[in-house]
Amino acid sequence: MNEQTGQQKDLRYLQLLSRQYPNVQAASSEIINLQAILNLPKGTEHFMSDLHGEYEAFLHIMNNASGAVREKVDILFQNMVTSEERAQLATLIYYPEEKLEEIASQVEDINEWHKITLNRLIEICRLASSKYTRSKVRKALPKEYAYIIDELLNTNYEVHNKKEYYENIISTIIATDQAENFIINMCRVIKKLVVDHLHIVGDIFDRGPRADIIMDSLIGHHSVDIQWGNHDVLWMGAATGSRTCIATVLNNSITYNNLEVIETGYGISLRPLALFANEIYADCDTSCFKTKHIGGGSYSDKENGLGARMHKAIAVILFKLEGQTILRNPSFRMQDRLLLDKIDFEKGTIRLGDTEYPLLDRDFPTILPSAPYELSKEEAELMDQLKYSFLRSEKLQRHIKFLYSKGGLYKCYNGNLLFHGCIPMDSEGNFLKFSIGCKELSGRAFLDHAESVARQGYYAKPGTPEKQFGKDFLWFLWCGRNSPLFGRDHIATLERRLVADESTWAEPKNPYYSYYNDEEVCEQILKEFGLEGPHCHIINGHVPVKSKDGENPVKAHGRLIVIDGGFCRAYQPTTGIAGYTLIYNSWGIRISAHEPFSGVQNAIRNNKDIFSTSVIFDRMESRIRINETDNGALLQQRIDDLKWLLLAYKTGEIKEEH
Repeated sequence: MNEQTGQQKDLRYLQLLSRQYPNVQAASSEIINLQAILNLPKGTEHFMSDLHGEYEAFLHIMNNASGAVREKVDILFQNMVTSEERAQLATLIYYPEEKLEEIASQVEDINEWHKITLNRLIEICRLASSKYTRSKVRKALPKEYAYIIDELLNTNYEVHNKKEYYENIISTIIATDQAENFIINMCRVIKKLVVDHLHIVGDIFDRGPRADIIMDSLIGHHSVDIQWGNHDVLWMGAATGSRTCIATVLNNSITYNNLEVIETGYGISLRPLALFANEIYADCDTSCFKTKHIGGGSYSDKENGLGARMHKAIAVILFKLEGQTILRNPSFRMQDRLLLDKIDFEKGTIRLGDTEYPLLDRDFPTILPSAPYELSKEEAELMDQLKYSFLRSEKLQRHIKFLYSKGGLYKCYNGNLLFHGCIPMDSEGNFLKFSIGCKELSGRAFLDHAESVARQGYYAKPGTPEKQFGKDFLWFLWCGRNSPLFGRDHIATLERRLVADESTWAEPKNPYYSYYNDEEVCEQILKEFGLEGPHCHIINGHVPVKSKDGENPVKAHGRLIVIDGGFCRAYQPTTGIAGYTLIYNSWGIRISAHEPFSGVQNAIRNNKDIFSTSVIFDRMESRIRINETDNGALLQQRIDDLKWLLLAYKTGEIKEEH
């Protein structure tokens, strides 16, 4: 370290640092602690994507950490207990409250079972905590049991006196009727320690029943980041009060008959929409707007009829509002998606490009041929009511603020580039240039700009042009031409409803999806984001991998991994599985393919885990230490700063306090 350079170091920062480390001993002690941390193995990262409201499957995979929890159970007890007992122990860790209730009614000597189980859980917890400092483990412990768990984890019970001490703690826990509480807390600690950091690579919302339950779980997670998906930014736009995004959210939810998240989850009443639909569309043909019943269940003709009327009502409003958004924003370059003015209502046809197609439905009482994008008075009043409800939903606003605070369009983390959709490209494989609120930006620069505008949509002052543009841009990110989250030329919502010719339903993908099998292109993308090296990867979601057709999620010789495998039940017939997840620990990266989840009750009663197959596709030459990670770089920077502080103490530039 050069003393002259050290003297030039900003003393104001070092003086602030000296408040925390007031003398040589304190600074030296912290350097020793941090240096020790740098030599520990890196923590385990867990990657999930395209959850689409499927909260039961999500929570189960969170509980089992894509098989990492069961793996630790097997490592310790494979040669000691039966497979059935290990399955029961794993299920206990996943669902401690529910499993304890079941076991209490089945076991004859519950105290003996508590004793055995407590000892086994402590063994698992000791294994899970072995890669962390004692300080970090203590922070993960529940306050009421922190001292006891710390003692149990760090007691060498092979020493005679300590063994007696250890056994006495266990006996006292049981004697004071605290065994069940202790077991529940131990299970939570194990799950917290098994996964150090969670990555959600987009699309928490839509299609599945309860995205709000997933959001509550993520808010309670100890360490998480989120890369926004197109369905997420749509809900973000709805929470800003964008009428176009609100109409789209409702159209999507009604299409899949998924109103529980809106009404029960977020407390948003759809009664105004139902009343409007029943009044305006009571005698209209709604055969093109039947809802899909992905989750099963039986519905009466009356319920189906109301659903179809609500669907048609909000779809027509959506077509109008999309047109208004496109007209307001010529920089989106989506004028060809102005479709309502291409309808000939007398002939019952629509002109798409140079071709005229017959419409399956021509009964639109609220569309004026002379002003097709104008909302009727009743439609405008309805949207005002719905907008008020979205803006006033406390839970929705809290969830969206969390998405903004923990999320972004992409993330560079420990050598991996995470994003949901694509890096838009042209047909030649070059980064596509955009001029939307900017001048010809592409690649990383455009994503940075796009994220800034997305934040503007939520945080800009209401009533300003900046706020309106930001709200419109959130809709563009949802389905705009070559949006980095959407990755297609356009979304064919109207054509799929109203035109029989399926050739009009095509939604051409961005050329990125033709190039992402090319290793050189992937390396070019990684380099654009400052990542180079043999163990750098792109982690991608958004496009379901058709496993049943033999498609491989690992592309470009391992440079890119697509982890959308079908969490969403609507996609499972296409993918053949129920999702991919990744585990990246200190030994390498493992991808897991999951079979559909048979339900929480089956998991608890029959110890049925999600069946998963795992493949390690990137094994490290040697175990990765924290000093090789992003967090390690920050710790090293802290060490360097403390060394400058030591120098300042030794030269007298800053005085020690004792």
